[in-house]
Amino acid sequence: MLIVSDEQIRLDGRVALVTGAASGLGRAEAIGLAQSGASIVLGDIAPGPAVDEAIDLVKQAGGEVAFVAGDIGERSTADAMFSVAQEKFGSVDIVVNNAGIVRDRMLFNMSDEDWDAVIKVHLRGHFLMTRNAGAFWRARSKAADGPVYGRIVNTSSEAGLLGPEGQANYGAAKAGITALTLSASRALARYGVRANAICPRARTSMTEAVFGSAPSDGLDPLSPEHVATLVRYLSAPSSDSVNGQVFVVYGPMVALMAAPTVEARFDAGDGAWTPEDLAEQLGSHFSGRDPSRTFSASAALDLGAPQVTAGS
Repeated sequence: MLIVSDEQIRLDGRVALVTGAASGLGRAEAIGLAQSGASIVLGDIAPGPAVDEAIDLVKQAGGEVAFVAGDIGERSTADAMFSVAQEKFGSVDIVVNNAGIVRDRMLFNMSDEDWDAVIKVHLRGHFLMTRNAGAFWRARSKAADGPVYGRIVNTSSEAGLLGPEGQANYGAAKAGITALTLSASRALARYGVRANAICPRARTSMTEAVFGSAPSDGLDPLSPEHVATLVRYLSAPSSDSVNGQVFVVYGPMVALMAAPTVEARFDAGDGAWTPEDLAEQLGSHFSGRDPSRTFSASAALDLGAPQVTAGS
């Protein structure tokens, strides 16, 4: 068994930026990172009671904290988060992209505004923060003539693997976030950066219509704190060997997702396909096949509920 020292899981002296941090997952992640020793820059759409509460909770967790208000889909907000972090704390070491909204509609009822709003907050917001982080750490790495410390944790979703029929905008944004994370993991690894994505199942204001209310007693498997623990690990030195990965987290269960595999290969016999040949070969393959068996990673749903053994 791997022996992990306290220094490998602590974040003392590190600075973490967390978007969508006024409530739900973002707040739990910010509190968790503060418990690990990090200073926190909270980002959310506007100040208010929820932000005030989040700031107080981060302070109670032992972290220094700053707040930046604004739409994370706007470059000025992403730039401000980095500026405030450097001005107040002198660095940026961790970026946790969490901010998101939903505008669920069936595809044929979805307006341009429904599409644009979700793509802007989720995918563009993730891009702006990830791009800024990459530029910041690349410059630091060149100045240091060697790798630096950098962690990106992006929030994707199983929706991006499944393609829900009533969430074309959300599913597309989350699939894009996964691809963005993979691209960042490849482009930034040489500078010491690690980029990973999580697909959380958690009870938040955005998912309350799906998961309902929390149980009145006992441990809530959908508590955001479960997700925050994984984020703390992916932000810590102990995760240095983890890069370009996608995790589903559900309560005390963490599942590592595998890359898609090739199911079948078809080669043209004469060096080029004709419509007739394709109809014959691909038609034979799909004839009688279950029509619900698509590229969708529906097997992920078979993960089911967490299994907790006695004494664990």
